[in-house]
Amino acid sequence: MIIHRTDSTSLDFQTLVKYLDANLAEHNGDNDAFFAQFNTIDGIKNCIVVYIDEVPAACGAFKELSDDTVEIKRMFTSPEFRKRGLGSTIVKELESWAKEIGYKKAVLETSRDLMNAISVYEKSGFQQIPNYGQYIGVDSSVCYEKKLR
Repeated sequence: MIIHRTDSTSLDFQTLVKYLDANLAEHNGDNDAFFAQFNTIDGIKNCIVVYIDEVPAACGAFKELSDDTVEIKRMFTSPEFRKRGLGSTIVKELESWAKEIGYKKAVLETSRDLMNAISVYEKSGFQQIPNYGQYIGVDSSVCYEKKLR
């Protein structure tokens, strides 16, 4: 396994995000346009691609939400590479990277129905919080935060 730090210009990151977007469009149905507007990757400076045997297998990213907080975004593992702990690996790497830059907290939003994603975040020490920002009042969303130590 190789963990590669990159940015949103990475073609491998962009390809994985296309698969993510297709999965989310199917999952979100009629609500996809609402969520898609918050999931653009243009200009994201902190992205990770995990390679298994030189194949891009999983990705994740974070962007600054405030001076001390990042928002974890664009988490995805290709179906053939699931159940290998790649989601947890990416979360840990994103946390480490954010701490190196000086951030104190990470937040994220996911769908209430994506139990595998929720499991990864909770096992990684994220605590559920009230929905923030654009997710306030969105019943299908659940938000989490973690203090970065």
